[in-house]
Amino acid sequence: MVAVSGIVAHESAAAELHWQSSKKEHLKVRLVALAIAYPRSSYFSSQEVFVAEQEIAKDETRLVKLVYNFLPYQPRLSGYALDYSVEHDILAARDPSCDETLGQVGLQGQPMFKYAIDSPALDLKARRSLRCYQTSAEDYNKPLH
Repeated sequence: MVAVSGIVAHESAAAELHWQSSKKEHLKVRLVALAIAYPRSSYFSSQEVFVAEQEIAKDETRLVKLVYNFLPYQPRLSGYALDYSVEHDILAARDPSCDETLGQVGLQGQPMFKYAIDSPALDLKARRSLRCYQTSAEDYNKPLH
């Protein structure tokens, strides 16, 4: 009886952690650079990876890694405008498993960024880890000019 209750308690705890990890946050970000744009698939989901600047308070921002997932019939986020002056309103889930430093973001750790219009240059030697957020076309609200 004790073994069964231990298993049940472990499974419910795992379910609670899964629920907490998939909680989506409301973010306002400016796209700084497109790091990876995988080819669009006709059957499966595709993704783009960005370095973005998240507004955390008035006049306070931080760089984050933003992974945007989309289906073949949905638009790319980079298609809305890779323009630093545009603020994007999205819902995203925090995913610590894909946190990376700025120098690691990119294919095999070789960053070759496509910078947004008027964006600041990135310091690729920075050792600080970027928080990673996962989002999708369904969670993209709108660009704010």
